[in-house]
Amino acid sequence: MSSGQQARAQAAAITPGGQSSEEVRPPADRLLALFDGRRLSPGQRRIAQYLIDHLTEAAFLSITELAERVGVSQPSVTRFAASLGFSGYPALRDVLQPIALSAVAGAPDTREQIRRNELQEAVDAEIENLENVRRLLADTDQVLNIGRELAASVPLTVLGLRISVSLAEYFAYAARRIHPDVRLVTRGGSVAFDALLQSRAAGGTWVLAFAMPRHAKETLAAIRAARSTGLRVVLITDPTLGPLVDEADVALTAGTGSRLVFDSYAAPGMLSAALLQAMADADPERTQARLEGYEHVADQHGFFL
Repeated sequence: MSSGQQARAQAAAITPGGQSSEEVRPPADRLLALFDGRRLSPGQRRIAQYLIDHLTEAAFLSITELAERVGVSQPSVTRFAASLGFSGYPALRDVLQPIALSAVAGAPDTREQIRRNELQEAVDAEIENLENVRRLLADTDQVLNIGRELAASVPLTVLGLRISVSLAEYFAYAARRIHPDVRLVTRGGSVAFDALLQSRAAGGTWVLAFAMPRHAKETLAAIRAARSTGLRVVLITDPTLGPLVDEADVALTAGTGSRLVFDSYAAPGMLSAALLQAMADADPERTQARLEGYEHVADQHGFFL
């Protein structure tokens, strides 16, 4: 059942007091429920944010007016409605208008309440993502085994393209403190292929790849290139099925926070830190020696305040 069908079905469920089950929910909750669990692009989230900030007015705009207010094209609004499960913008507007009317009748500070709920629910969603990582890490053998494999791969290649660059850079920065040769790849195409070939020729056996939404085609190409050279791939990605997971030797999933305009990465960051810990534990003598050596250099040159 699509989101639009769900919204209409919920509105049809009547409570003993004669109101639909949706009507008794706060307008803020009803609006945010339309976006819950939907993978929206940053552009689509801009439309959602405009609806949140201007619900009582936006719900009565034509598709042309809404597109002009948000600064997007009319087809973008149509695709946004379809991504929520509606047949088009008119069907979405039919659901938005009763919510807007109840907001007008119920509370003058609905806009602020919606914004407050939106931010709090974004945090709640991240907490749930972290709970899922906690359950994943209950299988300590899996994480420790992967950590041993990554620690033993010299060099170790870390791959992250587009939005995934920040996670790859964090992991590589920390891993260099405990691993003798970490190579970071943040550009796709032939540049990535060259780096992967060199890593394999130098004796590397594993690549740690990050693939966060929206998943780039060049990430898939780089993973396939790595496999073609003989490298094995550990993939950290959001819970999804598809070619990225199919191509990886090992896939570890951590949900991304998708409630705001741009994703947040509390869970992938936690999973990355757990893998770094497993790498450190895999060779404690090397880890201790390298950490002490780095601290000596940092003190000698005054790296930190």
